[in-house]
Amino acid sequence: MVEIRTFTLKNKLGMHARPAANFVKIAQQFKSDIYIERNGQTVNGKSILGLLTLACPYNGTLTIRAEGQDVLAAMKALGNLIENKFGED
Repeated sequence: MVEIRTFTLKNKLGMHARPAANFVKIAQQFKSDIYIERNGQTVNGKSILGLLTLACPYNGTLTIRAEGQDVLAAMKALGNLIENKFGED
């Protein structure tokens, strides 16, 4: 199964170290492969270094692609994290 969704970052500092670490922590809880794409660059969603290389600012968009058996749960958890500004603000 594959699920793809696009999100806009609403936290003021964008995807910096703390949100990236929180994203990876949640992504690693799932068996599905998780990929993040921004401006034509795709990285592993379970790699903090990969996420940081995307340099996604406030109001930037990220497309998450999850592939595997628990994609719906993974997408829900990651979407909630992003929608709730990674617990910041």
